[in-house]
Amino acid sequence: MKREALAVILLSAAVGVAGADTKVTGECDRIAQKLASIDQSECLNRALAITRGESVQGAPILLKEYLPMENRQPRGRVLLVGGIHGDEYSSVSIVFKWMSILDEHHTGLFHWRIVPLLNPDGLLRQEARRMNAHGVDLNRNFPMPGWEDLAPRYWVEQTNSSPRYFPGEKPLSEPESRWLVDEINGFSPDVIVAVHAPHGVVDYDGPRSGPRKLGRLYLNLLGTFPGSLGNYAGVQRRIPVVTVELPYAGTMPRPAEVAEMWRDLVRWLSKNTPAQGRLVDEPGFGEKPDQVTDPS
Repeated sequence: MKREALAVILLSAAVGVAGADTKVTGECDRIAQKLASIDQSECLNRALAITRGESVQGAPILLKEYLPMENRQPRGRVLLVGGIHGDEYSSVSIVFKWMSILDEHHTGLFHWRIVPLLNPDGLLRQEARRMNAHGVDLNRNFPMPGWEDLAPRYWVEQTNSSPRYFPGEKPLSEPESRWLVDEINGFSPDVIVAVHAPHGVVDYDGPRSGPRKLGRLYLNLLGTFPGSLGNYAGVQRRIPVVTVELPYAGTMPRPAEVAEMWRDLVRWLSKNTPAQGRLVDEPGFGEKPDQVTDPS
């Protein structure tokens, strides 16, 4: 290859990296302006990467990957997602705090992919809201058999057609939910952890039993409903989905509680991932849509 051509390639790569860094800096600035518990330096120090995912309004979906040990099969692959609902501030903040713990203590036993904010358009607008920029509740937009009948009917009958819970015109109509499904397909997580607020419990959907407690949050099965991530991944695809429902949407747990919840989560993962060989199917998960009451 001629030196001139090589120089062009190297320059293009450098410009691409610089452009990505600029995007990350811009998003960290916006996140820091919105969340009192996260400043720009804390966001930037997490070394988040730009993905191919974008919101309706073109905001990048950021991701941090923590790789397993070299030449060793990880105990499991874990996908951690915050900020599915834009008005649940604490669901984003706590993911940043957990990334900070991982940055210091990651041993490489697990392969992590962490998305602190799936719904940037919902959070980073002047007045944060649950839905994305199209007015769709992303946690109603995931596919399932019969979605076209069940999701709209549930929305009308169970929420009185509340705009906060609009499932969209069809499953995966939104770029954010499509990206997450692509990420699940590509990463093949053994466990998905989704963070919400403000019910103050641990919810679980999947073929096995979930954590009995995370910190002071105790297991309380809220059920499934059409279009939820728990229904799509936990019930339909049988990928364990741990839903962390923080007590408050606008107030973070105390640092000691954040650390305790993380320890409990890692302890449960250590005992309940495929490499441990301890997974036993249990009944009682995967309620029918007309049995559900979960508003998350």
